[in-house]
Amino acid sequence: MATKPVKNISGTIWLAVSLALLTAVAYIFIALGLLPVGIQGSSSEESVIIFVAAGCYVLGGLLILTQRRWLWIIGILINALVVFFFLNMYHARPEVMFSVGGLVTKIPQILLEILLVYLLIKSWIKKG
Repeated sequence: MATKPVKNISGTIWLAVSLALLTAVAYIFIALGLLPVGIQGSSSEESVIIFVAAGCYVLGGLLILTQRRWLWIIGILINALVVFFFLNMYHARPEVMFSVGGLVTKIPQILLEILLVYLLIKSWIKKG
Protein backbone atom coordinates (compact mmCIF):
# COMPACT_ATOMS: atom_id res chain seq x y z
CA MET A 1 0.00 0.00 0.00
CA ALA A 2 1.47 3.34 -1.08
CA THR A 3 1.59 6.19 1.39
CA LYS A 4 0.73 9.75 0.53
CA PRO A 5 3.64 12.15 0.41
CA VAL A 6 3.74 14.77 3.13
CA LYS A 7 2.36 18.07 1.92
CA ASN A 8 4.85 20.85 1.51
CA ILE A 9 4.53 23.02 4.61
CA SER A 10 5.47 26.63 3.96
CA GLY A 11 7.32 28.98 6.26
CA THR A 12 4.14 31.03 6.59
CA ILE A 13 2.32 28.03 8.02
CA TRP A 14 5.16 27.36 10.48
CA LEU A 15 5.06 31.03 11.51
CA ALA A 16 1.30 30.79 12.12
CA VAL A 17 1.79 27.63 14.19
CA SER A 18 4.56 29.33 16.17
CA LEU A 19 2.34 32.34 16.91
CA ALA A 20 -0.45 30.06 18.15
CA LEU A 21 1.97 28.16 20.39
CA LEU A 22 3.48 31.43 21.67
CA THR A 23 -0.01 32.58 22.59
CA ALA A 24 -0.64 29.29 24.41
CA VAL A 25 2.60 29.61 26.39
CA ALA A 26 1.74 33.22 27.28
CA TYR A 27 -1.67 32.13 28.56
CA ILE A 28 -0.05 29.43 30.69
CA PHE A 29 2.36 32.02 32.13
CA ILE A 30 -0.62 34.28 32.91
CA ALA A 31 -2.45 31.42 34.68
CA LEU A 32 0.66 30.63 36.71
CA GLY A 33 1.05 34.29 37.69
CA LEU A 34 4.37 34.65 35.84
CA LEU A 35 3.03 37.18 33.34
CA PRO A 36 1.16 40.19 34.75
CA VAL A 37 -2.14 41.26 33.20
CA GLY A 38 -3.04 44.30 35.26
CA ILE A 39 -5.72 42.52 37.30
CA GLN A 40 -5.15 41.94 40.99
CA GLY A 41 -5.55 38.29 41.97
CA SER A 42 -7.36 35.76 39.89
CA SER A 43 -9.72 33.04 41.00
CA SER A 44 -9.17 29.36 40.32
CA GLU A 45 -12.10 29.50 37.85
CA GLU A 46 -10.29 32.18 35.84
CA SER A 47 -7.13 30.08 35.84
CA VAL A 48 -9.07 27.11 34.46
CA ILE A 49 -10.47 29.27 31.65
CA ILE A 50 -6.97 30.51 30.85
CA PHE A 51 -5.61 26.94 30.71
CA VAL A 52 -8.51 25.97 28.41
CA ALA A 53 -7.66 28.92 26.15
CA ALA A 54 -4.02 27.79 26.09
CA GLY A 55 -5.09 24.28 25.16
CA CYS A 56 -7.27 25.63 22.38
CA TYR A 57 -4.35 27.59 20.93
CA VAL A 58 -2.13 24.50 21.05
CA LEU A 59 -4.78 22.41 19.30
CA GLY A 60 -5.59 25.18 16.83
CA GLY A 61 -1.92 25.71 16.08
CA LEU A 62 -1.43 22.03 15.33
CA LEU A 63 -4.56 21.98 13.16
CA ILE A 64 -3.06 24.73 11.01
CA LEU A 65 -0.58 22.09 9.84
CA THR A 66 -3.40 20.06 8.27
CA GLN A 67 -3.73 22.80 5.64
CA ARG A 68 -7.51 22.51 5.57
CA ARG A 69 -9.19 25.75 4.53
CA TRP A 70 -12.32 25.12 6.56
CA LEU A 71 -10.19 24.78 9.70
CA TRP A 72 -8.41 28.03 8.86
CA ILE A 73 -11.80 29.74 8.49
CA ILE A 74 -12.92 28.44 11.89
CA GLY A 75 -9.58 29.57 13.36
CA ILE A 76 -10.00 33.03 11.85
CA LEU A 77 -13.49 33.36 13.33
CA ILE A 78 -12.61 32.07 16.79
CA ASN A 79 -9.39 34.07 17.04
CA ALA A 80 -11.20 37.23 15.88
CA LEU A 81 -13.82 36.67 18.58
CA VAL A 82 -11.13 36.27 21.26
CA VAL A 83 -9.50 39.56 20.25
CA PHE A 84 -12.89 41.30 19.90
CA PHE A 85 -14.08 40.20 23.35
CA PHE A 86 -10.79 41.24 24.94
CA LEU A 87 -10.97 44.69 23.36
CA ASN A 88 -14.65 45.01 24.23
CA MET A 89 -14.16 43.98 27.86
CA TYR A 90 -11.03 45.99 28.60
CA HIS A 91 -11.15 49.03 26.29
CA ALA A 92 -11.60 51.31 29.29
CA ARG A 93 -8.86 49.60 31.33
CA PRO A 94 -5.46 50.50 29.89
CA GLU A 95 -3.75 48.74 32.80
CA VAL A 96 -5.06 45.48 31.32
CA MET A 97 -4.95 46.38 27.61
CA PHE A 98 -1.32 47.50 27.75
CA SER A 99 -0.11 45.09 30.42
CA VAL A 100 2.71 42.73 29.55
CA GLY A 101 0.28 39.80 29.47
CA GLY A 102 -2.23 41.72 27.37
CA LEU A 103 0.38 42.67 24.79
CA VAL A 104 2.18 39.32 24.76
CA THR A 105 -1.08 37.54 23.99
CA LYS A 106 -2.81 40.01 21.69
CA ILE A 107 0.11 40.91 19.39
CA PRO A 108 0.66 37.28 18.33
CA GLN A 109 -3.10 36.75 18.07
CA ILE A 110 -3.48 39.70 15.71
CA LEU A 111 -0.47 38.55 13.66
CA LEU A 112 -1.94 35.03 13.60
CA GLU A 113 -5.22 36.45 12.32
CA ILE A 114 -3.41 38.24 9.50
CA LEU A 115 -1.45 35.11 8.57
CA LEU A 116 -4.53 32.90 8.55
CA VAL A 117 -6.37 35.33 6.28
CA TYR A 118 -3.28 35.47 4.04
CA LEU A 119 -3.05 31.66 3.89
CA LEU A 120 -6.75 31.39 3.10
CA ILE A 121 -6.62 33.96 0.30
CA LYS A 122 -3.41 32.45 -1.07
CA SER A 123 -4.99 28.96 -1.14
CA TRP A 124 -8.09 30.27 -2.94
CA ILE A 125 -5.96 32.06 -5.55
CA LYS A 126 -3.76 29.01 -6.02
CA LYS A 127 -6.77 26.72 -6.46
CA GLY A 128 -8.72 29.20 -8.62
